[in-house]
This record gives sequence, structure tokens and C-alpha cells, in this order.
Amino acid sequence: MYHKDLEAWKQSINLVIHIYEITSKYPKEELYGLVSQIRRAAVSIPSNLAEGSARSSKSETLRFIDFALGSIAELDTQIIISQRLGYLNFEDIFDEIKKVNALISGIKKYLVS
Repeated sequence: MYHKDLEAWKQSINLVIHIYEITSKYPKEELYGLVSQIRRAAVSIPSNLAEGSARSSKSETLRFIDFALGSIAELDTQIIISQRLGYLNFEDIFDEIKKVNALISGIKKYLVS
């Protein structure tokens, strides 16, 4: 499986771009705090999908799929914190996160079965 052919990888790249756009509007004092963590979590999603797809065994691939799912959960949590702090006031990012999560979960189900 080639990572660039995966819809989950494509959508997670779009999510990263959106995250960078959103976080560029955060207060400067969050640059090395929440912004850095959010961006790292977002970037790790497609990165883990790419690395997992390059692995030679199904179990290794699944391990990186799980890492990507963990990064989505981390990103979702950080976005909730951002919203509660008043840095975000819209919901569309949660729809993107859910969509990417569903796509990656679908890959996992396929590989497990």
C-alpha cells in the first residue's frame, strides 16, 4: 500500500494545512506551548500513515496506524482545550478530525480482518 494513494493520508495532509492556518492566529505566547503541540500532533498523523505503509509486515503497519489514531486523539484534545481557552470558535475542524479518524479506523479494520 502506497501512502500517497490512501484517502486517509490525503485528508490528513489537508487537516495539517488547516491546523497550520488556524494556529497562525493564536496568541504569540502560545507559539512554543499549545501551537507547537497541536502542530506536532497534526503532522504526526500523515507521517505515521506514511511510515506504516512502508513497513513490510501487517503487525508493523498496524502499530503505526495505532500511532496515527493516538495522534488524532491528542489533536482532538488540544483543539478542545483551544476552544475552551477562546482561541477557536468554530466546529468545522472537529468534522475534519472525525473524518480522518474514520478513514484511518477503516484501514485498521481492513488490516485486522
